[in-house]
Amino acid sequence: MTADDLNVMLRQAVRRLTTGVAVVTVWHGDVVHGTTVSSVAAVSREPLLLGVCLREKSGITQVMAEAGRFAVNVLSARQSALAGWFADPGRPHGLAQFDPVDWEPDAFSGAPWIAGSLASLGCHLTATVPAGDHKLLLGKVVTARDGEGGPLLHFAGRLHDGTLRALPKQNPSLPGHVAALGRS
Repeated sequence: MTADDLNVMLRQAVRRLTTGVAVVTVWHGDVVHGTTVSSVAAVSREPLLLGVCLREKSGITQVMAEAGRFAVNVLSARQSALAGWFADPGRPHGLAQFDPVDWEPDAFSGAPWIAGSLASLGCHLTATVPAGDHKLLLGKVVTARDGEGGPLLHFAGRLHDGTLRALPKQNPSLPGHVAALGRS
């Protein structure tokens, strides 16, 4: 296997990670910006911290670092068009990119909270960590609101309706159950 073949295989495997989709927003001075991300995770419960990965050279990364505050809007399955909008580099810049969106400013960060989101969280930036060609921004959750519906998911390079169906609880102490774990 060549190095190129290995790289393709590794990237294909990583694309199998299923993640939620969010729009990260920031308002700093006269700069307002939003971008779609599929790399947001809760990284600590005490204090409650979120991690957001953004391209190091992305304009929003610098603005978020300067502002020290940002918002994360967790998108619902009904908001796939918004995910596409905030991923489009051809959309208007500044406040105009929010013209087609129903939103209100977060009381803490001032950043747009998008209506209809499953959750919107206002965060205080606590750390920025280099991570390859990206930066991991850690934010302490200061404000939040939750919504309703199913999540918008990213899997294998595409967006999916995350209609969730709870599975029955399994009792791992049943004989033979542990041996069956991991088998398809």
